[in-house]
Amino acid sequence: MPRSFSTFREFLRNEAAGGLVLMGAAVLALVVANSPLAPSYFAALKAYIGPLSLLHWINDALMAVFFLLVGLEIKREVVDGQLSTWSRRTLPGMAALGGMIIPGLIYIVLNRNDPSALRGWAIPAATDIAFALGVLSLLGSRVPTSLKVFLAALAIIDDLGAVIIIAIFYTAQLNVYALLGALLVLMILQGIKHFGYHRLPPYLFFGAILWVLVLLSGIHATIAGVLLALMIPIVPTPGKPEADHATSPLHRLEHALHMPVAFVIVPIFGFANAGVSFAGITPAVLGDTLAVGVAAGLFFGKLIGVFGAVALLVRAGWADLPANATWPQMLGLSLLCGIGFTMSLFIGLLAFDDPSMQDRVKYGILAGSGLAGLAGYLILRLQRPVLAGELKAKT
Repeated sequence: MPRSFSTFREFLRNEAAGGLVLMGAAVLALVVANSPLAPSYFAALKAYIGPLSLLHWINDALMAVFFLLVGLEIKREVVDGQLSTWSRRTLPGMAALGGMIIPGLIYIVLNRNDPSALRGWAIPAATDIAFALGVLSLLGSRVPTSLKVFLAALAIIDDLGAVIIIAIFYTAQLNVYALLGALLVLMILQGIKHFGYHRLPPYLFFGAILWVLVLLSGIHATIAGVLLALMIPIVPTPGKPEADHATSPLHRLEHALHMPVAFVIVPIFGFANAGVSFAGITPAVLGDTLAVGVAAGLFFGKLIGVFGAVALLVRAGWADLPANATWPQMLGLSLLCGIGFTMSLFIGLLAFDDPSMQDRVKYGILAGSGLAGLAGYLILRLQRPVLAGELKAKT
């Protein structure tokens, strides 16, 4: 008999461990990019394998699998999980919205006199759930589980917002014929789902065709992963926190993808994209509004947007703080939302083709994410652990 387990608990566990691996990959990329191996590192990324460079295969193909997992997580949580009711969506939803709007506004204000830089307004709007949960995993009982669930729900909604932004604002000139072909494939997938076919191979086969067509259409290829996720059938299990993956194609695929995405795909992306040389960096970078806009958006924007939205909702009586959480813990968590590594890097690469601008974006992401992560960790580290007896008494 198949083992039953909580999809959401496994998600938290894998994302947290994967975040630690991602940290290691990012540090390794920075070391390599500033070592004698740097020429070989950058040359390898530019080398072509068939029609695409190695970097494009990573960012367009491997990351499509990442976005497939993101889409599956969003669909599961909305249909049958932590976001399945409006009451559950309100607090993380408004916090995610505030955490996207305020960072974008800060970036726009700082770059209002540089039209070319304004294209990067969405870079600080993203939260890297793997990195953030990785930091939380280092804190143990100082962070109640309810806050981890809140962060995961917020980041899932944040990812949905990022997908919408990418599809609308970072789409090149459309190829109508490829777009029509992609729509035809989606109709085929919908037909397969409509007739109740629950085996995964046909979905994955047509999903691969969908990726090629979306790549050719001018929409970023990773969106194909999200579109495919919407077509994968899910069997809801209302009232059952422990879902048997064998009962649902979506659960089976999500379970199969968690480990390779967390421990292979995202670290490879981080290693390929976090490498930036500090050889030419000078104190003048402190006056670079592009880099400072990204860093300030991540550090101050996420703090103001997330914490401010939560404070407004709680003070107005429209929501409660997550169970057993305190305001200092929420402050620390809001800072951790400023770790925007993976998705911020991804949006930055879409926003700018100029390598020098991409490097300035990376400086900002590394500085803002690093400061936010360190400040959030220190605030949460200073909190007293919640003892089992106290937790039982509160509940």
